[in-house]
Amino acid sequence: MIPRLVLASIALAGIAESARPQSQEAEAVFAGGCFWGVQWVFEHVRGVTGVVSGYSGGVLANPTYDQVGTGRTGHAESVRVTYDPSKVSYRQLLEVFYRVAHDPTTRDRQGPDVGSDYRAIVFAKDSMQLREVSVYVSELTAQRVFRKPIVTELRLRQPFYEAEPYHQRYAELHPTEPYIVINDAPKLKRLQQMFPQLYVVR
Repeated sequence: MIPRLVLASIALAGIAESARPQSQEAEAVFAGGCFWGVQWVFEHVRGVTGVVSGYSGGVLANPTYDQVGTGRTGHAESVRVTYDPSKVSYRQLLEVFYRVAHDPTTRDRQGPDVGSDYRAIVFAKDSMQLREVSVYVSELTAQRVFRKPIVTELRLRQPFYEAEPYHQRYAELHPTEPYIVINDAPKLKRLQQMFPQLYVVR
């Protein structure tokens, strides 16, 4: 038989545990060309707790990198961003995505990478996010932030498939590779310059 004092201690511990603020995490999925650089950018955003490279937007389940590269799966290289909304908002993630992580005025291309698998997409989780993205894009257009029209696609969330392990954190692990130095390192500098309040060193 468990003594009443012990039972009371267990009950109080349970109440204290339930009273603690629970960490609320949310997810956002973006496609913005080669996922190496996009992942690297979001890894340095305050409030982001995880970034995974993968594929989304297509019809083939569990695609491989080679299959996506054919352009016949419908998938685009994408990243799944897990974040704490109490530290960074979805709107702020959109700002980083549109202003830093990719060029929203090029269709089926980002930098030297060409093809439908490199097209840019925001995958919204519901109609509210669809509206939030649309409003933000309208603001960018009205402010003439970009010289050319914004062509980044806006779609509802679709299944996300993680890419092969060797793609994960690729830019972070290979910062001196010419491709990374030329195409991705400038994005980190831009993030630090444009959004210093969001930039964190990992």
